[in-house]
Amino acid sequence: MERVGDKTYVGRNERGGEVLIGQHGHEGVISPGELLKLALAACSAMSAERPVLRRLGEDLPITAGVSSIKASGDNRYERLITELVLPLAGLSPEDREQVETIARRAVTKGCTVGRTLEAAAHIDLAVSGEA
Repeated sequence: MERVGDKTYVGRNERGGEVLIGQHGHEGVISPGELLKLALAACSAMSAERPVLRRLGEDLPITAGVSSIKASGDNRYERLITELVLPLAGLSPEDREQVETIARRAVTKGCTVGRTLEAAAHIDLAVSGEA
């Protein structure tokens, strides 16, 4: 991650992906809180994708979002609420319940981001100077 402006950073991975991260409310950037929610939404959708599409059929739309509740008087989220929107129209109540169960199980088992947040991972901060 590299600073490219006032409270603006670019994050890169080794495969060439980039994301512009900045302060909430600034145009063209994703805030750190939004990035956290996007990571959880993406991880949830990707974890559910295979088992859900196996049941419903390939190439169907899946969307995901995460809303949040901030902790009162604290600079953190108290709750993150993930929503997967699946093409369930036309399914019987029993089939719909089965797909929802499959999706929940896949996300609970396979979403590393969600599992990490649920476990409240310990965070270590190292501060160093340039060599």
